Amino acid sequence: MLPEFLKSRLIQWLEDHREFVVAFFCLPASFIFTVLLRARAYLRWLSSDPQRHESAVRNIQSQVQQWNKLPRQDRRLLCTSRPNWLSLSTTFFQKHLHHQVPIPLYDILELDEQAMTVRVEPMVTIGDITEYLIPKGYSLAVTIELVDATMGGLAFGTGMSTHSHKAGLFHETITSYEVVLGDGSLVTATADNEHSDLYKALPWCHGSLGFLVALTLKIVKIKPYIKIKYIPVRGQKKYCDMIRELSGTYEAKPKVFPDYIEGTIFSKDDAVIMVGDYADYDPKIPVNSCSKWYKPWFYKHVETFLEKRESEELIPLRDYLLRHNRAIFWVVEDMLSFGNNMLFRYLFGWLLPPKPAFLKFTTTPGVRAYTFTKQVFQDIVLPLQELERQIELASVLFEKFPLLVYPCKIIDHGPSSGQLKRPDAKYLVPGTNYAMYNDLGVYGVPGKVKEKKPYNPVAAMRKMEEFTREVGGYSFLYADIFMTRNEFEVMFDLSLYEQVRKKYSAVDAFPHLYDKVKPEIDVFEIGESNAIE
Repeated sequence: MLPEFLKSRLIQWLEDHREFVVAFFCLPASFIFTVLLRARAYLRWLSSDPQRHESAVRNIQSQVQQWNKLPRQDRRLLCTSRPNWLSLSTTFFQKHLHHQVPIPLYDILELDEQAMTVRVEPMVTIGDITEYLIPKGYSLAVTIELVDATMGGLAFGTGMSTHSHKAGLFHETITSYEVVLGDGSLVTATADNEHSDLYKALPWCHGSLGFLVALTLKIVKIKPYIKIKYIPVRGQKKYCDMIRELSGTYEAKPKVFPDYIEGTIFSKDDAVIMVGDYADYDPKIPVNSCSKWYKPWFYKHVETFLEKRESEELIPLRDYLLRHNRAIFWVVEDMLSFGNNMLFRYLFGWLLPPKPAFLKFTTTPGVRAYTFTKQVFQDIVLPLQELERQIELASVLFEKFPLLVYPCKIIDHGPSSGQLKRPDAKYLVPGTNYAMYNDLGVYGVPGKVKEKKPYNPVAAMRKMEEFTREVGGYSFLYADIFMTRNEFEVMFDLSLYEQVRKKYSAVDAFPHLYDKVKPEIDVFEIGESNAIE
C-alpha cells in the first residue's frame, strides 16, 4: 500500500495530466483490450450454434436447482457471473458476495419476418443485432446508440432512442421473456399468458427476479438511409415548443410525426433539433457516413449548424444508429480535449472510443470514489411539458452542456403494471393512453469541477432526484442513484414487483431491486465530506 501522502500526490498528478494518461496509455491499452475481446467474440461466433440453446438453458436450470439443494444457511443470493467491467452500469455490484451462475448465451436464435420479431439470447449486443438485421432490411424498433449494450441488459434495465416517441421505451418492444426462476423452473412470460404479471415486472428489475435466457423483440422495416434535417433554434421556449410539437406532446393522429427526433441543447438559449425519416439514396442530398473514425464527432458536427440555416443530409442507417458511439456522446471530450482535432482524428481517431469495459476493468475502489465526485453520467426520464424546468435546474446543478433530449412515449398500462408509475393524467396526450416524456442526458465533468471550485455531487443529484419525484419522472438505474430506500419507493411503484418476487421464488434467491442498483460506495458519507470541503 502506498503511503497516504504519495497516494494523494499520485492522484493529483493523474488529475493534472489526465489527457497525457488517456492519450499515451488509456487509448492504446483500450485498443489492445478491444482487440482481445473481439478475438474472443469471433471464436465464440465460430463455435456458435443456436441449436444448443435448449441444452445451455437446461444447464443453467440445473445449476439453480443444485443451489436450491444447499443448506439454507449456505445459500448466497444468486447473480450472473458476468464480470462487472463488462456491464455498462456505472456501479460495481458486489458479485463476490453472491452465488454466481454463468449465462453463456450469445446467439441470435430466430428472425420471424411474418410476425416482425427477432428472438435472441441475452448477451447479444447492439453491435451484433445491427450487423445482423440491417443487411436484411430490418432494425430493432428501439436501438440504443452504444455497440456494447446487451439485449439482456436493456430488457431488464431498459433504454430509449430517437424513435421512442413512436415506439416507447425499450421494454415496450419486447413481446416475450424466457426466464429461469429461483426454483430452477423455466417460464415464458408474455402480456397475455398466465405469467403476464411477471411480464409486467421484468422491465426495470435489473436481474432481481430471475435469469433471462431469451427474449423476443419487435423489429421494423427500414430503408438504407436516414434523411436528417438539422434545425438550429435560438430561444429556450422556441426550441422546447418545437420538440413538443414535433413529438406530439399535445396531439396525436392524424398528424404524421418524423421517424426520429433528437435535441442537442448547447446552452440555455441555443439548440439544434434533428428530425429524421427513413429514405432511399438521393443524389441531390449529401451523404455523411458520420461514424467513420476520421469524421468529426457527431455532436460537434451538429453544433456547426447553430451558425447555418436548416440543412439536410443522408446518413447510412447503421452510422446514424451508432452516431454517438465514438465520442460516447460528448464524454470523451472531457478526457481528451483535442480528440476532435482533425489531425488527431485522421492519425489516431481509430483508437476511439476508449472501451467502457476497459475503463471499468482498470477502475480501482480509490479511482471509483475519486471519479464519483468529479463527473456526472445520468439519464433521467421526465415529462416533456416540464422541459424548461429540467434544463434550468440541470444547468444550475451541473453547469454542463450539451444536454441530450430524446422525446419518449410513456404508456399508461393501468394499475399494477410494473415499476414505472403511471404518468400523471395532466401529461396524457388527449385521446390516448400515453404521455410524452423525454430523456434528459447529462454527461461529463460538471462546470464547477473544471473550474476547481467546490462541488458536491451528492447534493446536486439529490436535488435532481427530488425534482424527478416531484414531476413523476424516473431515474435510469444503470447510473448511480442517490436516494434512500424510502425515496426510491416514492419514485417507483414496487407493489406488483413485491408480489411477483414472492410468487416466483425470487425473495430468497435474488437481491432486491434497490440493493441491486444502489452504489457500492456510501454516497451519503461522500456527500458529507464534500460539504465539509
